Amino acid sequence: MVKILITGASGFIGSFIVEEALKRGYETWAAVRKSSSRAFLQDPRIHFIELNFSSEEQLTSQLTGLQFDYVVHAAGVTKCLDPNDFHRINTEGTQHLVHVLQALQMPVKRFVYISSLSIMGAIREEQPYQEIRESDEPRPNTAYGRSKLEAEQWLDTVEDLPYIILRPTGVYGPRERDYFMMAKSIKSHTDFAVGYKQQDITFVYVTDVVQAVFLACEKGVTGRRYFLSDGEVYQSSTFSNLIRKELGNPWWIRITAPIWVLRVVTFIGEYIGHLTGKVTALNNDKYNIMRQRNWRCDIKPARQELGYEPKVKLEEGVRRSIKWYKDNKWL
Repeated sequence: MVKILITGASGFIGSFIVEEALKRGYETWAAVRKSSSRAFLQDPRIHFIELNFSSEEQLTSQLTGLQFDYVVHAAGVTKCLDPNDFHRINTEGTQHLVHVLQALQMPVKRFVYISSLSIMGAIREEQPYQEIRESDEPRPNTAYGRSKLEAEQWLDTVEDLPYIILRPTGVYGPRERDYFMMAKSIKSHTDFAVGYKQQDITFVYVTDVVQAVFLACEKGVTGRRYFLSDGEVYQSSTFSNLIRKELGNPWWIRITAPIWVLRVVTFIGEYIGHLTGKVTALNNDKYNIMRQRNWRCDIKPARQELGYEPKVKLEEGVRRSIKWYKDNKWL
């Protein structure tokens, strides 16, 4: 039986990867923290394991005696109070895991690393916007993006590791919380956008990311990087309009503010976060993400080399997501 280890298994993307592994009949090991919610990990076939990515000594103890065919590293953080935590968790955590896998001589056939389109930063922003390609030089403009890029670059230095890197654009779907906040705002009759310059944005539904994960396990080429989207390009108003439609077209006020207003809001949000000790979505990274105008990316390599073909376009994905939020009393 194929054995798979999924880190970040209690997270949004990780929980869907666990579900697909179980559907395939894999012996599925879900790596979680002691404090992690297991609300979406209820299947009795799941083998749970607590892993401490900050300590190679503890990782060694936790993984000794186990063997996996595939390791999917989806663990990480997207928001932190201290920017240094991005490097500590996303970069060093990846290094520690790989060091231990190799020290234990675990015969891993594929190590799939979930990275992000954010590692590229604001590039190709001269209009008309062009697709960001693998050959472009990354210029991450967020602490999150830098930490993911550092992990990627470190993987390049590791010998005898069959790693594949996936770089999804904005991932949405049931259980996701950041885009959910937009739906919650629209239900409360407000839609908020920033910047007057055209913004081309891209999305990928969570199950299409999962599709790419297992294609990478089966046929990924060591060292390759693949951007993931649904193959289309949208405007922010398109996403808002679809959410509003699925909510029954509530009355709303659509506010488009200049970039400097966002800078003020996120500066205040960051300050309040440090005062309260609570991570907020309105932070410095969020400012750089929202002001970025070009999120186009080239998914042809994923299509040609992996056989990846996105199955869920935005209209259908929003319909499924809003239905789930309603059914589960989030909205």
